[in-house]
Amino acid sequence: MKIEKIQALRGPNIWSIRRKKLIQMRLDLEEMEEYPTNKIAGFRERIEQLIPSLITHRCSEGVEGGFFHRVETGTWMGHVIEHIALEIQTLAGMDVGFGRTRETKTPGVYNVVFNYLEENAGIYAAEEAVKIAEALIEGKDYDLNACIHKLKEIRERVRLGPSTGSIVEEAASRKIPWIRLGTNSLVQLGYGVNQQRFQATITGNTSSIAVDIACNKELTKKMLHDAAIPVPLGDLVADEESLKNVIGKICYPVVLKPLDGNHGKGSSINVNDWEAAKKGLEHAQQYSKKVIVEKYITGYDFRVLVINNKMVAAARRVPAHVVGDGVLNIQQLIEKENKDPRRGYGHENVLTEIDVDKDTLTLLEKLKYTLETIPQKGEIVYLKSTANLSTGGTSIDVTDMVHPENITMAERISKIIGLDVCGIDIMAENLTQPLKESGGAIIEVNAAPGFRMHLAPSEGLPRNVAAPVVDMLYPPGKPFTIPIIAVTGTNGKTTTTRLISHIVKSNGYRVGFTTSDGIYIQNTMLSKGDTTGPLSAEFILKDPTVEFAVLETARGGILRSGLGFSQCDIGVLTNIAEDHLGMNDIHSLKDLTKVKRVVLDSVKKNGWSVLNADNEYSMRIVNDLDCNVAIFSMDENNPHMVRFAKEGKITCVYEEGFVTIKKGDWKIRIGKAKDFPITMEGKARFMIENVLAASLASYLYGFGIEDISNSLRTFIPSAQLTPGRLNVFKFKNFKVLIDFAHNPAGYEAIEDYLKNIESTKKIGIISGVGDRRDNDIRECGKIAGRMFDHIIIRNEKHLRGRTEDEINGLIIEGMQSSGRDVSYEIIPKEIEALKHAIGMAEEGTFITALSDVISNAIDLVQEYQTKELLEDDKNL
Repeated sequence: MKIEKIQALRGPNIWSIRRKKLIQMRLDLEEMEEYPTNKIAGFRERIEQLIPSLITHRCSEGVEGGFFHRVETGTWMGHVIEHIALEIQTLAGMDVGFGRTRETKTPGVYNVVFNYLEENAGIYAAEEAVKIAEALIEGKDYDLNACIHKLKEIRERVRLGPSTGSIVEEAASRKIPWIRLGTNSLVQLGYGVNQQRFQATITGNTSSIAVDIACNKELTKKMLHDAAIPVPLGDLVADEESLKNVIGKICYPVVLKPLDGNHGKGSSINVNDWEAAKKGLEHAQQYSKKVIVEKYITGYDFRVLVINNKMVAAARRVPAHVVGDGVLNIQQLIEKENKDPRRGYGHENVLTEIDVDKDTLTLLEKLKYTLETIPQKGEIVYLKSTANLSTGGTSIDVTDMVHPENITMAERISKIIGLDVCGIDIMAENLTQPLKESGGAIIEVNAAPGFRMHLAPSEGLPRNVAAPVVDMLYPPGKPFTIPIIAVTGTNGKTTTTRLISHIVKSNGYRVGFTTSDGIYIQNTMLSKGDTTGPLSAEFILKDPTVEFAVLETARGGILRSGLGFSQCDIGVLTNIAEDHLGMNDIHSLKDLTKVKRVVLDSVKKNGWSVLNADNEYSMRIVNDLDCNVAIFSMDENNPHMVRFAKEGKITCVYEEGFVTIKKGDWKIRIGKAKDFPITMEGKARFMIENVLAASLASYLYGFGIEDISNSLRTFIPSAQLTPGRLNVFKFKNFKVLIDFAHNPAGYEAIEDYLKNIESTKKIGIISGVGDRRDNDIRECGKIAGRMFDHIIIRNEKHLRGRTEDEINGLIIEGMQSSGRDVSYEIIPKEIEALKHAIGMAEEGTFITALSDVISNAIDLVQEYQTKELLEDDKNL
């Protein structure tokens, strides 16, 4: 078997709108296409022995063991690999369950699709599932435990931490979109101007001064002491002499910790003699030159969490430990403890596995114990000097037991330090009494406190401490997204996107939009190129200055990675026509419709889908959409328009020369099409279609008729504003048109426009696109033969696997079938072809260059215009 391609889909896609995270693996079964599982001797027994947990996979049978039954009766290896990939992820702590396996048009080649939680782990699962299947086929041994461990390592390396993840999950439950910024724990919630950022549990609103204070333990201690909050006695030391002086004042036992430390690193607690104190100083100075020495407070280690100056949770933290049974030694007790199903690798479970490190050995040494020592029955042996969960500690929820005075004190501390998310470490016998009565003290105040101990305590009630963080970032009434209009279709996407963006901008919004020629904010291009995919959409949605997004959304990005957004307010489908068929398993207009409708399926339930009533395939889905639907047409008598009118629905129509919004029988005219410059005085009908789509989308969003009309009147097409979209350049004796038309529908639109153009001779510069079907190339040649008097055939920059002669032959076949005797010549290079056409132009000639290298062609034509102007100036 051979993996041809693995893609990670990250947004709504052709397989699922709701399940955004999918791996799509294109797999060639090669000779295994002839061997379903029931033809492979012993396969059922081997797979059941290797991965017995597959018994839970119900498969299409709908019952436990359904998958094994399918294996028994015979299923193809792509389906088996799908289930293996799902199960090995689940065994590694990433519970996933959605999968699909579908054969492509190529016999023996399948698309194997399945969920992932972490992208890198999903890709590894795809690759490894194929290896597992091959081992099972051949009857070879496979180390499944090593595979699962590797998956866990990948997951821990790339996953969001438990605190960050909990906030993301809470936001997602409220339908707040999120974007991971980089590979660490920096996350953006929301879009554009309404975004909020956080990293771990530090938010974009967290005061940097407050963080600095919390990180400076000595300053924190002084500020709390000055505010009459109990803190341990102690001081700052940097050498053994100052250490001895401080201990002389406060007496043993003491605690030593680095001034700038965190997570308990470098700390030594309950130090009772000078030798231990010196070692503690040396240990702490590995993290910070200056070290805090303070009186050791007896009692339990508590963490109180305050968010937005309100206490939300409290927990008692217990360091990693084992309890003796009088039989097992300490090493064996650790191994037994780590088998607790609540413990896992890294942050995968409620508790973390206990490992033996220098801190563990030091503590045992103080007890004169080793790992081989057998503790007495009931004896508690502590293995870590701090109670952090990340080192194997446990937590007990005590939120409901905190005395009101201690709650008030904790909330006051958060304000004194200035933290919006604040973790307060307290040492006390209990929190049910005020600290002044129990003799407890504040040990530390933490910026970015971990949430895991509260989210999933080992004892007591779990607390959803992520909810108050999201409440703080997005209080009731605060928007978290920005308006999004997504535009898709075969032709007209870019112009429609630009028209809508112009209307939005003219109505006072700061608009960001993506097109096939670049990413723009307002009218400033920030990135050049074909930017119609999910990364370009994300670029706009991440920009904190953008108030409104208009996103051209092409099929390539949808197939490659899915959409770059979860939902949009309005989805526009301009049309569906033959283009790029035969590529990426899209072989028919039905296939293409499935891709394009992903945009419409992502429209919010109360949003709007805008469809072209004149396009058959667009209207095939009109009744299947789970949102409001409005349609547009060049014909008021279109049957779909008539039906919508009877039902009192909203439409947009070109009637009697006007662009008109209709609701039932009610009409309101936006203006005459010929008054909108983009329509070329009403001669370019396909541009009128774009105006209809843009007008309807804008009206549905809520823009006024007059505002839409004024915007359309001020949208002046040009090579700068709409490059490659019906750009007409006027010379003294002839004209040149440059357009990006590259498929039969685009050619027909140009043909319709040229019928309205008077000229003595029409010269066309055309080419065939190498990755189109033979019939599409022939059809373009046929249309060219109908609309031009002379044709110059040039070559594409990228032949995409074909030869020049092959493509040119198909074009000529099409031209010869047009019914006209058209002269032609072949000039391979586009620039040379354009120069030749200009050189042969006579008075009244109209040259049309249907170009894929738009900028080069425009630059050349503008250069000729400049020369003509200079020559005219000389003659004056």
